Amino acid sequence: MFDNATLQMIGEGFLETLYMTIVSFAFAYVIGLPLGITLVMTDREGIRPLVWLNRLLGVIINLLRSVPFLILFLVLTPLTRAIVGTSLGPKAAIVGLVIASAPFIARLVEGSIKEVDKGVIEAAESMGASPMQIIFKVLMPEAKPSLIVGSAIAVTTILSYSAMTGFVGGGGLGDIAIRYGYHRYQTDIMLVTVAILVVIVQILQEIGMKLAKIGDKRI
Repeated sequence: MFDNATLQMIGEGFLETLYMTIVSFAFAYVIGLPLGITLVMTDREGIRPLVWLNRLLGVIINLLRSVPFLILFLVLTPLTRAIVGTSLGPKAAIVGLVIASAPFIARLVEGSIKEVDKGVIEAAESMGASPMQIIFKVLMPEAKPSLIVGSAIAVTTILSYSAMTGFVGGGGLGDIAIRYGYHRYQTDIMLVTVAILVVIVQILQEIGMKLAKIGDKRI
């Protein structure tokens, strides 16, 4: 159906999409995980209540989450150029993807940890556990299945964001779909890129669910 040049272009777009998704998820999780933990700890009913910090972080996170991704991506163009030297291509897209995804991941982490039974926390406190011990030896292990599911959701969300960067020269399958499928009316290329994205999402989601079941001590 396609010549070698087209197949090579789609293959490169596939690799660029995976590169953007995996690298962006890694950096976003490094930022989002401690943010989520801090939100839980500083909550009014948290281990170390610090309401002003909790509210400040909450406002910043909500502001970043409320801005549509493409608009946020465009606003971040000067910062992107300062960091990677360009506003085009997969490397430039990663900057916007990380900043857009980290607040989302922080909320997922916060929700996962807050699902843990408070009785478990009280038991750990009664045995003299420190706040750090409660977080890393009690809450994180108990929330592990939910955290894994949240990670799968975050990865697929970042994947969809990476496709949107095609509108602003971000590269990957989204860029191919827009340049060839939309602007040049090559519907076959559009359908193939969409199909590949759907398959990637299904695979990542399935892996996440299986890992969550493996890590769930209740099963």
